[in-house]
Amino acid sequence: MKKVFRVILIISLYLSVILFFSFFALRSAFPRPFRKTVKTCGMNPNLVYSVIKTESGFNSSAVSKAGAIGMMQLLPSTAEFVCETFGIEYQFEKLSDGEYNILLGCKYLLYLAARFPVTETALCAYNAGEGTVSEWLRDPALSKDGVTLERIPYPETREYIKKIKKFMKIYEFLY
Repeated sequence: MKKVFRVILIISLYLSVILFFSFFALRSAFPRPFRKTVKTCGMNPNLVYSVIKTESGFNSSAVSKAGAIGMMQLLPSTAEFVCETFGIEYQFEKLSDGEYNILLGCKYLLYLAARFPVTETALCAYNAGEGTVSEWLRDPALSKDGVTLERIPYPETREYIKKIKKFMKIYEFLY
């Protein structure tokens, strides 16, 4: 009986150690940099971090084929628009700066959330462009009410939304 108890105890301790280190390894794969900026931007922090994870994998020097820059993958024209809209000084050379990029990305998400009240629709606009999403919402085959998308026609945007939802669940679990 003592031997069985000892084996169970050792297995329990071993599993606890594995779970403990797995949890911290997972947290390192889902970081939360620039918390103060993210926390004060007015958006759900887990959503912001899920967008960053999806957009760039937290790579501040990321540049897309389309010319989007930084962690939140902002086109310079979008960043300039955000700065004008929110009264922020536009500095092209700082678009690769994590904090500046996240500030502008969060403001852009706020803008899109006001323009498209359904979060998923706002995220589609972040990925596919607000003009494109506005067209989708006017198409009765894609939106019955002009507010909610019943179907996302771009495969890339559909996958983008799936990733963000998956990452949101992970962030909610971890934090």
